[in-house]
Amino acid sequence: MSKYFISILIGLLPILVKAQTEPIDLTQKDTVVYKDSYGLRVGADISKLVLSFADEDYTGLELVGDYRLTRKLYLAAEIGNETKKQDESLNNTILYDYETSGSYIKAGVDMNTYTNWYGMNNAITIGGRYAVASFSQTLNNYSLYETNQFFNPVFLPGENPNREFSGLSASWLEFVVGTKVELFANIFVGMSARLGFLVTNSEDEQFPNLWIPGFNKVTDGSNFGVNYNYSISYFIPLYKKDKKKKEENDQ
Repeated sequence: MSKYFISILIGLLPILVKAQTEPIDLTQKDTVVYKDSYGLRVGADISKLVLSFADEDYTGLELVGDYRLTRKLYLAAEIGNETKKQDESLNNTILYDYETSGSYIKAGVDMNTYTNWYGMNNAITIGGRYAVASFSQTLNNYSLYETNQFFNPVFLPGENPNREFSGLSASWLEFVVGTKVELFANIFVGMSARLGFLVTNSEDEQFPNLWIPGFNKVTDGSNFGVNYNYSISYFIPLYKKDKKKKEENDQ
């Protein structure tokens, strides 16, 4: 019996020696697969809603949305409608007051420049939009300067008040810088600053476009305009994708 045992031991000896010479891998293997959510985020500009309640001369609504294409790239768009009443005065005399009303749509892309830890979905974005607006203006009242009264200027009421100029349009490019923060699961608050450059501006010869929905105030002699956006939105996850190894190492 001992002869058989010794023979088996001698036969296993090369295997045991080889096993002892191979290094033992004590590194813990990460078997967890990390995934990113992809989907549609929709919401509204809350600043326009607040201003609609606070200012009787303004009514506006803007819906916002974006769709995640890649880990950093988003398709983005805004669509809205605004009505605003304004006037211009001189020495307590209203030279004219008017109302602008119309709709606009903006479409473009956002690039997220912020690197999130796993489980975070915040964003610091830069992007661009191409925007178009269709609107009308109504000149409610206006005054004419009486040239015969040199020492005591007199402004006379203009004829044909409540004149409407319809079929107006404008288009512009926007450079957008913004941020979005996830407050709760899938609920985001965001803000953005937008620098616009007018590309086209169709206006009536008798009354210029002084304010454009979605663009804001039109400055005489300049094609640039500035506006802001403060939004709250909800993310609708549609599917998930595995994070690449390179992306995991970057974070």
